[in-house]
Amino acid sequence: MAPHDLRRPFKRPAISDQERRREQSLLRQAQSRQDAQRHARFLASAALSLPPKTPEPESEPKPELAETEASSDSGYESVDIVGASTLSAAEARKWFAKQLMHPEWMIDIPNNLAQDWFVFARPSGKRCFVVSCNGTTISRLRNGAILHRFPSALPSGARKKDPSYSILDCIFHEVDQTYYVIDMVCWRDYPLSDCTAEFRFFWLTSKLAETGAFDPPSYYHKYRFSLVPVYSCDSSGLYAAYSAPVPYVKDGLLFYNKHSHYQAGITPLALVWKDENCSQYVLDTDSKGQVPNQQQVVLELQEDGKLTTSDDPPVVFGCLDGSFIQQSGLHSGCLLRFSIGEGGFVLMDGKLEKADLHYLGKANRARASADSFSKVMFQHSVRHSPLRIEGLLESVGLPVDQESKACDVEMDG
Repeated sequence: MAPHDLRRPFKRPAISDQERRREQSLLRQAQSRQDAQRHARFLASAALSLPPKTPEPESEPKPELAETEASSDSGYESVDIVGASTLSAAEARKWFAKQLMHPEWMIDIPNNLAQDWFVFARPSGKRCFVVSCNGTTISRLRNGAILHRFPSALPSGARKKDPSYSILDCIFHEVDQTYYVIDMVCWRDYPLSDCTAEFRFFWLTSKLAETGAFDPPSYYHKYRFSLVPVYSCDSSGLYAAYSAPVPYVKDGLLFYNKHSHYQAGITPLALVWKDENCSQYVLDTDSKGQVPNQQQVVLELQEDGKLTTSDDPPVVFGCLDGSFIQQSGLHSGCLLRFSIGEGGFVLMDGKLEKADLHYLGKANRARASADSFSKVMFQHSVRHSPLRIEGLLESVGLPVDQESKACDVEMDG
């Protein structure tokens, strides 16, 4: 028998097929290579030249919209670079919603979490692409709306008419007017989307340090850029990401698989996790900003009446009767809001078999897409059997009684 003080790794029972999809995603990226340079060039061109009639963002997004999902399908890759300027506002919204890499919600603890994953505290704020090219810098939200157009110390970001371009994945933090850089898509024309997260984070740290991006704001550098402290997800790294002070408001933890590429759309190789100690918003709110008594989900209506998530392939949650669709004036593509009744969800081998849906009405028009399956299941888990920080810490080998001990970790950025 093992000694009484030997702790076995924590293992939470699987409630989904998330681990299987992680393995499949790693296999797919090893087997296929997209034209990363062409895609990065088009993304930069589109960011600089899309029509300005896309509505400007509100100063503060509603909590309900803070976690909109995006499909992993890329519908405008066939458009050439010149064609970027011809996209309508609606097309721009759809196209940009599909270019950022969106994490799944952590509903199962990944295998080899301590060895194969990074973790960092996600800043609260507005997710955006920042593109520097031809002497200017522009940031666009995931719906295509311009957040800022400004000079910066990024390559080709001010004064110099250098045709090279760089693309950063950032979160703009309103409180300190800082762009926190969480990933790098392209640097001086060199595409990084087919590089591993381990290489991208190394490149991000070293290359940004060579510029004046970390300098205080000035005439030719309007906003400050900063890195987030990224840790290997071992016991000390996970604890530091969760509890160490940072200069921004936290909005959960982000986990990146070290071997993952930058994949547009939703990917199981990036995960987000929250609790009340590291995020202001854990449970979803309704249109009034209140947490409803029953969980609510947003699903997309298909031509055959099926109700699906934003995943690729989508997960079917139910089906509406044709007569009800006609009487309610609904059509394919509508985003509809439902509450989850007492019947909840029926899962079989991690896959959804049945959901007790109750129709509430159309979703907010500002929604870009339906919820993802992982988000729905995370919200369900938070209400009934939450994955707690104690479970995460035990899974990487840190005894729970060590939580109260401070970790001395050097912070980057």
